[in-house]
Amino acid sequence: MDKIAICGAGPAGLAMALMLTHAGHDVEMIERFVEPAPVGSGLILQPTGLSVLAELGLYDRIRALGHRIDRLWGTDIGSGRAVLDVRYDAGPGGRFGLAVQRSALFSALHDAVVEARIPILSGRAVCDVRDIAGKPILELADGEQAGPYRLVIDASGARSQLMSRLCHDESTQELAYGAFWATLDAAAMPHEPNALVQRYDKANVMIGVLPVGRLAPEGRDKIAFFWSQKVAEADNVMAAGLDAWKTRIVGYWPETAALLGEIAGWDQLTLARYQHRTLRRPARGRVVFIGDAAHCTSPQLGQGANMALLDAAALARSLREEPDLDAAIAGYCRARRYHVRLFQLLSRMFTPFYQGDSAALAFMRDQVVSTLARIPPAPRLLASIVAGTLLDPFASAGVAEHAWARD
Repeated sequence: MDKIAICGAGPAGLAMALMLTHAGHDVEMIERFVEPAPVGSGLILQPTGLSVLAELGLYDRIRALGHRIDRLWGTDIGSGRAVLDVRYDAGPGGRFGLAVQRSALFSALHDAVVEARIPILSGRAVCDVRDIAGKPILELADGEQAGPYRLVIDASGARSQLMSRLCHDESTQELAYGAFWATLDAAAMPHEPNALVQRYDKANVMIGVLPVGRLAPEGRDKIAFFWSQKVAEADNVMAAGLDAWKTRIVGYWPETAALLGEIAGWDQLTLARYQHRTLRRPARGRVVFIGDAAHCTSPQLGQGANMALLDAAALARSLREEPDLDAAIAGYCRARRYHVRLFQLLSRMFTPFYQGDSAALAFMRDQVVSTLARIPPAPRLLASIVAGTLLDPFASAGVAEHAWARD
């Protein structure tokens, strides 16, 4: 059997490798880093992503490490007015989110890949591909080649080289706002244990605290702390000094002082930069894109890793049910089309209200949107948007939704 190549050993690529190996495919992973590792601080696994992990037999492990999230709660710094209040229990079925450290999610998937003896060619950056209509051959940055392969799956993220080469006609928008992220000791700051809590000043200041659990069952609980930051101004902020940055944050949210005391240098912070792009068709010949390589946006709706896991499940299902490879690729594109486009659109619509320079949009959010969000059926609708279930994502991905009532 011809091999399938998976580029990128992040959550999407690792999950994809496990699914295909379980289905009997011969898989080879190619990763640009010498030691595969996670990037970033924390994330919320929604009912969608959790259900995919359950299919992989990893639910109990990740559930034991993560922190259950029942509410997304944000207030205006000046008035204290609630401008974001989303409760999962406003929707059906007992759904909830699970906040985890990216390292915990990565380790759960990576350990399973190692146990399954799936080969990972590390330290091999993919820069181009040949013969995408036949049996693709990958061009590597060191001048070597890999392949030919029956299929190439690109899970290498938002700044994928293959996506840039093959999809240069697709538009990509660099978002003005990113965020500084840090993973800190949860004991340093009193916090709501089952909520993402955010503070806003208009739309250009957003501060967040998310309890993200631990890396091991006996480990210490951690908090993901983030500060919305205009990317173009990040160098000036760092040049002004860490103390000036901390003083500004404490002025907005005094309770963060002890938490910020853990940060001794900029090297403890990661500056995340965001793009918005939605490929019209996430495939070119026999190269298929999943996760952020296919669709990326701001993290406002918390869907990134969850969408990637759904992509992997949908592609695995299509390959399992359709013996003709080209038909299987077409089936994957159809299966994910409407769900991806809907949530990309929603994310694009919501982002300027929470990360942007428009005072008018911030005023509308604070005075109008927050009021309408409390009037039925809005709470239920918002719960389904955050959960990723506004359109049913499970059937098209071939995934059974987890039975939440057991938790």
